[in-house]
Amino acid sequence: MVHLNRIYTRSGDDGSTGLGGGERVPKHHLRVEAYGTVEETSSAIGVALAGAGEDAAVSSEWLRAIQNDLFDVGSDLCRPGSSEEDGRLGATYTTRLEGWIDEVNAGLKPLESFILPGGSTLAANLHLARTICRRAERCVTALVETEEEGAVNLEVVHYLNRLSDLLFVMARAANSGGDDDVLWQPGSGKTS
Repeated sequence: MVHLNRIYTRSGDDGSTGLGGGERVPKHHLRVEAYGTVEETSSAIGVALAGAGEDAAVSSEWLRAIQNDLFDVGSDLCRPGSSEEDGRLGATYTTRLEGWIDEVNAGLKPLESFILPGGSTLAANLHLARTICRRAERCVTALVETEEEGAVNLEVVHYLNRLSDLLFVMARAANSGGDDDVLWQPGSGKTS
C-alpha cells in the first residue's frame, strides 16, 4: 500500500530523479523518458475513457485495466533488471491483449486502405493514445540498445507493441466497426 502525505520533496530540484532502486539519474535520462511516455499513454487513455460514455464498441473496463497495466510497465521500467525478478511484467499481460485484439478485430470490416486518425471523438482519442504508445515503444527499444543486456525487460516491448495494435482496433470499433474510418487518399493534395 502506498501512503503519500507529502507531495513535494525538493529532491528533484537539481534536475535529477530517483529510480526504483534508489539510483539518481537526470530527469532527461532515456529510462525516465521511457516510463514518462508510458505514463503519457495512460493519460491519453484516460482522455479516451472520459469521452467514452456508454459506447458499447469499446470496453471501458479493458481501458481501466490497461491503465493499471501501464503503471506496472512504468514500475518495471524504473527498476533496471531482468524479467525473472518478482514484480516484473510477464507474458500473460501481452497474451491478454492478444485475446482482446482478436475479439475486437473479429467484428470489424476488413481494411482496404490505410486509415487516418479520426472519425468519432472517441476513435480520435484512441488513435492519439496509440501514437503515444508507439512513441513509448520507440523510447523503450532505444533504452534496450543503450543499456547492458538484461537491464530492460523485453516483455515491456512486446506489451507496448500489442497495446498499440489493440488501441488501433478499438479506434476502428469506435468508428462504427470501421464503417466511419477516415480513409487515406494518396496524392489527394496534388494539383494538376
